[in-house]
Amino acid sequence: MKKDYSLWALFLTFLKIGALTFGGGYAMMPVMRKEVVEKKQWADDDDILKILVISESTPGVFAVNSATFIGYKIAGFKGSVMATLGVIIPSFIIISLISLFLVQFKQLTLVAYAFYGIQAGVAILITRAAFKLSKKIHFNVFAIIILMTSMLIAVFTEISVIFVLIGAALLGIFYGFMTNLKEAKNDV
Repeated sequence: MKKDYSLWALFLTFLKIGALTFGGGYAMMPVMRKEVVEKKQWADDDDILKILVISESTPGVFAVNSATFIGYKIAGFKGSVMATLGVIIPSFIIISLISLFLVQFKQLTLVAYAFYGIQAGVAILITRAAFKLSKKIHFNVFAIIILMTSMLIAVFTEISVIFVLIGAALLGIFYGFMTNLKEAKNDV
C-alpha cells in the first residue's frame, strides 16, 4: 500500500505527530494511524495493528518503537531513522525547556488543571484507537476468552502486562498449532 513518500515528508509527518500529541505512545497511536493510514496511505490498519503488537512487545519507549517500525515499513532503515528523529525531537525540546522552569511551572494552578483535562482527553483517544483497531482483529471464542482473561489479569492483579502478553502469545501459538493439526487430520 506504500504510496509515494520522501524521507523529508516522513520526517515532517512524525515531527508533527511528536509535537502535537500529549500523553505518551498510546495517545500518539490514533494520530499516527490517521497520518500514516488515512492521510498519507503509507500503510494500512493491518500494518498498524502488527506494529502495535511488536512495539508493545519490544523493550523501549512505545512511541519511539512505533515510529521506528512504521518508518522502517515505509522506507527501510533511512525511514526508521527519520521517523524516530521526527517523533523524539519535539519531546526533547519541550522537556529541555520545561526543565529550565520546572519549579515555577509546577506551582501554576492553571497548568495543573490543564493536565487534568489532558489526561481525560488522552483516555478518550486511547479508547477510540482501541475500538478502531479492534475491528481488524479476527474474533472467535478463543480470542474473546484470551481478551477477557488478559483484561481481568491486567486490571485486578499486579502481574506485569509483559507476562500477560507472553502468556497470550504462547496460548495463541498452541491454539494455532492445535488448529492446524486438527485440520491436517481432517484432510487425511
